Amino acid sequence: IMLEYEKHGELKTKSIDLLDLGPSTDVSALVEEIQKAEPLLTASRTEQVKLLIQRLQEKLGQNSNHTFYLFKVLKAHILPLTNVALNKSGSCFITGSYDRTCKLWDTASGEELNTLEGHRNVVYAIAFNNPYGDKIATGSFDKTCKLWSVETGKCYHTFRGHTAEIVCLSFNPQSTLVATGSMDTTAKLWDIQNGEEVYTLRGHSAEIISLSFNTSGDRIITGSFDHTVVVWDADTGRKVNILIGHCAEISSASFNWDCSLILTGSMDKTCMLWDATNGKCVATLTGHDDEILDSCFDYTGKLIATASADDGVSLCRPGRSAVARSWLTATCASQVQAILLPQPPELCHVLGNHV
Repeated sequence: IMLEYEKHGELKTKSIDLLDLGPSTDVSALVEEIQKAEPLLTASRTEQVKLLIQRLQEKLGQNSNHTFYLFKVLKAHILPLTNVALNKSGSCFITGSYDRTCKLWDTASGEELNTLEGHRNVVYAIAFNNPYGDKIATGSFDKTCKLWSVETGKCYHTFRGHTAEIVCLSFNPQSTLVATGSMDTTAKLWDIQNGEEVYTLRGHSAEIISLSFNTSGDRIITGSFDHTVVVWDADTGRKVNILIGHCAEISSASFNWDCSLILTGSMDKTCMLWDATNGKCVATLTGHDDEILDSCFDYTGKLIATASADDGVSLCRPGRSAVARSWLTATCASQVQAILLPQPPELCHVLGNHV
């Protein structure tokens, strides 16, 4: 649940973790527990919060065996696409392209809502400021990042300062900052309100190709071709930890929801799990036969998915042991693994071929 409140005339947000909510959870008892821990939720809001949690509970109880099918094919751009991103509700999405534009689309109808024009080179990195979804950031090979209005398509700011291509970006959860990562080996934090640079994060010796905030917005991680991931304090711009262990370029880096773990994927064919507090490696995921191209946690932080150039997708359950250990893999003919912890390991899913 996201709470929005005003403090000293400034609008702020706060999130409440509902990761343990299940179909059999006692909602009244849960709301009571939340209110004890969160003074922002007064008695006058009790029924509203109960109704919201009951709706979430109903969704959790629904049948998850969805059938997926091709919904629409959109002739989006005149040149190849680089990225796609959805807003929080999924009602609209954006596409970036080599044609130097970003387009906004209505998901249900497939109608083009707006074309964001202004970059002078490839639009490579794109994002909504979820969960709000009223702004879009675009990062380009022209070395700039632009901030746009979803409603009007107006460009609020153009962030200039990088000396090479911008290849990754992210909003903080509070939607007060946007972070950009560049081939110039630096990341920058920008103030959304005034368009000014807040900090430059220096310390990598090669290109930064992945970055992500944690859910509280006080930490940001950057993954680099120098084989390392750096944890930064988003409030001061200072380096907190350096995650050293991969022996090839980093391809992805992200926090789990409760900010306790960091997941990194690498061209060395492995993923690693790290303690987000002390920066120590707690597990190494092996089993893929080629480079890891992407990796992520599910919303609970209990499952991990990894995608590899070996045509494989793995689903894993991270162990909470402080000791790094091997991961059991079950492999089908298409080189797709399913990996589980803790012991005894069991097969979770085997996913079919990609061609």
